Amino acid sequence: MPELPEVQALADFLRERTDGLVVTGVELGSISVLKTFTPPPQALVGAPVDGVARHGKFLDLDCGGTHLVFHLARAGWLRWSDAMPATVLRPGKSPIALRVRFDDASGFDLTEAGTKKRLAAYIVGDPGLVPGIASLGPDPMADEFTLAVFAAIAASHRMQVKGMLRDQSIIAGVGNAYSDEVLHVAKLSPFALAATLGPPEVERLYEALRATLAGAVATASGKPAKELKDAKRAGMRVHGRTGETCPECGDVVREVSFADSSLQYCATCQTGGKPLADRRTSKFLK
Repeated sequence: MPELPEVQALADFLRERTDGLVVTGVELGSISVLKTFTPPPQALVGAPVDGVARHGKFLDLDCGGTHLVFHLARAGWLRWSDAMPATVLRPGKSPIALRVRFDDASGFDLTEAGTKKRLAAYIVGDPGLVPGIASLGPDPMADEFTLAVFAAIAASHRMQVKGMLRDQSIIAGVGNAYSDEVLHVAKLSPFALAATLGPPEVERLYEALRATLAGAVATASGKPAKELKDAKRAGMRVHGRTGETCPECGDVVREVSFADSSLQYCATCQTGGKPLADRRTSKFLK
């Protein structure tokens, strides 16, 4: 799933590439991808692209005051083309869910692999009308996201710290991959309870969160959309690297599996050398 760094890179890419362009077409390849009914997709046609923004993991194209907002979910992606095909996209079994065209013949497709269709698009007058944006917690890269703000968040949530980092209503933009990375840098167990962390641990986690995301944003910056997935994978320390060597201590990277996801960690760096049990049964909380 694209997370804050990749979505920020996509926003930057689209902002630069669509500057001064006008929308000439919006086509649906999947009727279910569009979660709003008014205004219709045709309301975007003829509108200039006035800006591109990121809200957590949501992308927002401001087209003359009407916003096309979308969330790529787990298996969605944005595919840019400098010369879009002339054929009109029709609803069907194509992986293309939505297509946007611009007046210089360029455009992009929103695609989604797999059978679980969770990619979502919204056409609204105000991005705050999108439920997922309205419920977002603070952005961890914002200037106002200080250590004091983060400490208050941690103190008020008696839940596993990995879950806290991933909950979009608590902190916006972090998902499964970067929460693994942040916890590895902070040398904390993913099963530690947020509210029980001491001040040194909270500060370490805060610094790891900000530094990890800033580094990933810098790495992704300037890369075209087609290169972002590979860049993300290449930059991971422990996430997705089960069985490989921890770059910090040389121990093996271990995994905890759940029904539809998994996490990766280093026992030496994060749990005092004690392997965590699967399916949230571990008692090793520090």
